[in-house]
Amino acid sequence: MSNLRNSNQYRLGDRAVRRLGYGAMQLAGKGVFGPPKDRQEAVLVLREAVESGVNHIDTSDFYGPHITNEIIKEALHPYNDDLVIVTKIGAIRGEDASWNPAFSKEELTRAVHDNLRNLGLEVIEVVNLRAMFDVHGPAEGSLEEPLEVLADLQRQGLVRHIGLSNVTAKQIDDARKITDIVCVQNQYNLAHRGDDALIDQLAEQGTAYVPFFPLGGFSPLQSSTLSDVAACMEATPMQVALAWLLKRAPNILLIPGTSSRAHLRENLGVAAIELSDEVMSELNGMAA
Repeated sequence: MSNLRNSNQYRLGDRAVRRLGYGAMQLAGKGVFGPPKDRQEAVLVLREAVESGVNHIDTSDFYGPHITNEIIKEALHPYNDDLVIVTKIGAIRGEDASWNPAFSKEELTRAVHDNLRNLGLEVIEVVNLRAMFDVHGPAEGSLEEPLEVLADLQRQGLVRHIGLSNVTAKQIDDARKITDIVCVQNQYNLAHRGDDALIDQLAEQGTAYVPFFPLGGFSPLQSSTLSDVAACMEATPMQVALAWLLKRAPNILLIPGTSSRAHLRENLGVAAIELSDEVMSELNGMAA
């Protein structure tokens, strides 16, 4: 079993978390909708992740919906004192499994209470507001009203810290006029490098950056360069892709997901992989 106890950490709000965490999206059924094929395996994946030293779990009550949070509660409640659970609000699932905006005061308030209930928490450590102006990527639009609602829920003591997801640099700057932003969660990986400048800016500000789809998501990363580097290092291409992210910037927190214990062990093994500057330069060329 991999052990992350001595791995690097970074601040997330006022907590220190290990930079290799776990994303719960894949614990739901196909298309992140409905129950998993093997619920008991999902429970065991979560327990092994935490036993291995993972203390940062990313989830949302719109995964399933409700499914992943219910499984997290079944597997891990009562939670370890050092475990930080981060969730997202701002979307709702349609009966056809569609992803739809849910930005009204009533929808956002209900979402926070649903997460609290289904996770078995009295306060959520971090809630990310996911912008839904474009489901497929960041797009400009005002987040002022939903952020005011979330900031009010924070003042009520239901939310400890606030983050943003699927957002632009301007939206982050505007959000900071309303509330502190402790993390940003956008799509980013070896081949999808649109946030390069943003990551460096956030690192200077001491703000965590949490890439989703770190392995390409629904379109897994494929590259002869990646495969050749992996073969030389006796690692898998996906391990190398995750190791590149860990070295890319100190404020990057990883949340690779899986519904398999074998795959979990492969992901956690990344903590032991060291990439040279020469290899980093070679991999950086993939973005071109």
